[in-house]
Amino acid sequence: MRTFLTLSTTLCLLSLCWPARADTKRDHSPHAQRSAPPHGVEHLVAHGSQQAASGGGLIRPQHGSQARSVVDRAYMDIQPPGATAFQLASMLPGANVATSDPFGISPQTNLSVRGLNGDALGYVLEGMPLNDVAYYGGYPSQFADTENYSEVGLQQGSADLNSPVLNAAGGLMSLHFLDPSFKPGGMASFSYGSYNMRRGFLRLETGEIGHTGVRAFASYSNSHTDNWRGAGHDDRQHVDFKFLKEWGQGNRVSLLGSWNRAITSYYPHATLDQWHSSGIHINQAKRYDPNNAAQGTDYWKLWRDPEETFYIGAPMHFRLSHHFSFDLTPYAQSAYGNFPSGSTLGTTGNYLGTQPVNETLNLPGTQNGTAPIRWDSNQRSYRSGFNAALHARYGWNDIVLGYWYDYTDDNEQQPFTTVQSNGYSGNIWADKSRDRVLLQDGQRLLAGSFHTMSQVNALFLGDHISLFKDRLTFDIGFKEVMLSRWGTNALPGPQHNVTSNSAEPLPRFGMRWSITPRDQLFLNATTNFRAPAVTAYYDTFALTSPDRAGVGTSSLKNEYSISEEIGYRRTGEWITGSVTFFNYNFTNRQVTTQNSTGTMSYSVNAGGQTSRGVDAEIGTRPWHHISPYVSFEYLHATIDNNLPSNGDVLPTKGKTAVRSPHVQAAMGLRYDDGRLFGMITAHYTGKQYATFMNDERMPSYTTADLSMGYRFSNVSILNKPTMRLNFLNITNQHYLSGVSSTQFNAHTTRGIHGSSIAGTSPSYYIGGGFAVLFTASTGF
Repeated sequence: MRTFLTLSTTLCLLSLCWPARADTKRDHSPHAQRSAPPHGVEHLVAHGSQQAASGGGLIRPQHGSQARSVVDRAYMDIQPPGATAFQLASMLPGANVATSDPFGISPQTNLSVRGLNGDALGYVLEGMPLNDVAYYGGYPSQFADTENYSEVGLQQGSADLNSPVLNAAGGLMSLHFLDPSFKPGGMASFSYGSYNMRRGFLRLETGEIGHTGVRAFASYSNSHTDNWRGAGHDDRQHVDFKFLKEWGQGNRVSLLGSWNRAITSYYPHATLDQWHSSGIHINQAKRYDPNNAAQGTDYWKLWRDPEETFYIGAPMHFRLSHHFSFDLTPYAQSAYGNFPSGSTLGTTGNYLGTQPVNETLNLPGTQNGTAPIRWDSNQRSYRSGFNAALHARYGWNDIVLGYWYDYTDDNEQQPFTTVQSNGYSGNIWADKSRDRVLLQDGQRLLAGSFHTMSQVNALFLGDHISLFKDRLTFDIGFKEVMLSRWGTNALPGPQHNVTSNSAEPLPRFGMRWSITPRDQLFLNATTNFRAPAVTAYYDTFALTSPDRAGVGTSSLKNEYSISEEIGYRRTGEWITGSVTFFNYNFTNRQVTTQNSTGTMSYSVNAGGQTSRGVDAEIGTRPWHHISPYVSFEYLHATIDNNLPSNGDVLPTKGKTAVRSPHVQAAMGLRYDDGRLFGMITAHYTGKQYATFMNDERMPSYTTADLSMGYRFSNVSILNKPTMRLNFLNITNQHYLSGVSSTQFNAHTTRGIHGSSIAGTSPSYYIGGGFAVLFTASTGF
């Protein structure tokens, strides 16, 4: 890819061809990397001790024109090692996290913010996007190891003007790595706990390499855990790295990345009826039995999910003069995963698209013309691009002019793999022909095959105006996003090529007024859009019929939203807090749901939606080593129109939007005297609907966690050896943690035009049970 040439150039710039660092003083301009925020949002970087963190590390002072909450290292250092960015942000206002396991390894997780699903959020690591290229979702276990984050930020309202994301109506999750140390050393930890959970982590720091001014770190972790319910186990290997060079007055270049390889098992989702009858005992079969009611398709090994991802980026900041600076972030990514499920396949009567398969398949384990198979669903994607911005500061104006280019290549197929008499199904990655179901001519039998390329060109222009010694600021911006998609459907049928082109203007405005040095008012109005998931463009076929199961189209309208926020924040000597009122208006609202197995995603056009509410959070600095934190959200989200379904129209106007609990609240209480530390947290999530007709909803739930530990004095080369215990879900709640698959209606409903519309049961994530994790860690 062209981006790799840019990355190679960056490696050269990091080498000895640059002079040694002459001055370690940072550029504290609003656009300096890591010491300042993206355009329009200011970060304050706290360098206090762990016990000095407000709210136990769950709140920081903010000075931008939009709502933003931050989790810092003080909080992360007492959480379970391996906790994902979603889990770390779960205490923040508006964050609704659904999980399937206690430790965060399972990819069956979701984050919704202010009722907007995880695919409506942007995920950015130091300027490079992390969203899935086809479905926009984020997989936090792939992002980074917890020990390497310096902060996890959540902007609940919208992304920044210069953020390289397409789908961020629900906000932005911004992730930052720690900077490499100036001194050689590192960190090591080992964890062991419930369900045979084992995790080792090692980070090595080079310190300054020679006299080049370059410093770096690299880390490796290895995790294993048995399923907390049912058969199966999860394995994960992960590598993070970062090279950094700083020189002059604020110039900075880094090269960073992550590699992740995991094989995880599947936690079955539950319908509400299944949950009421079986609770947490909805599991995969431990042993293969082709004679059971499922014909062996519920065997856990047929549902294992292998994934491998690699992210690399090179954020750069150059101070060209007193008035000009330039930011550039080239990036590249690759990802491959297989999301299989156990199923059955008939030996006759099959179709390849609309083409009949005029032969009898020779499949092991065939009974009465049907055999168990593994239905594979693999996705291979590549992504590259860059984000560039030129900043000019004159007087009270700080002007930014930027360009974002992004190219993606996404290839998805659904082949089948045979299952032997002992339940063995070869090549779990499904990337080779061996063991695949093939036709006599050597052609693969496929349920789906489409290949999509996408190209983004975005121009943005903004001005940050600072008046009265920065007491009054305005942020004015405009972004034009041009998205082109083209692809092919490889299955025989009426469709072969698909194309889609769109351009969306995205204006924005923000203001912040410092009433006193400690009190601020802020407001902002932003616009966002999102194109449909790629599956919306393609015809889908039934294996047993030449008819199309679904008709793809490139004429679907993009989702468009307008959001407003107005808020007050206080940064006092002891208390830090904020309250934010928000309003969203959507047209062509897109809701992502999943098929019955939870392995494939697709978009539903939910028409118009209005969402209004209030977020609040407050935390204090330590008082006698005690730091409390509280967050709260009230949300009122309604569907604005009736929705078409099965040739009729459902009366959904005025109903509550899906995944939108009216009330969420969280509290944390921390004690930390520098040696002994502990924290208890609790989170309440109210009832939330899973259908647009509001005829089925998920119950409310409350969970609580407890952390405690002790830091020892330095021992030889060991720096502050620490031991800690994490107790997760301490009351062992059995609960549904989130909506996995939304539906129009759960029960048969009469449409506006009089026809009877059959219902379909939504499905839900089952939250993780009680778990304990012991960790020993040390710096060196």
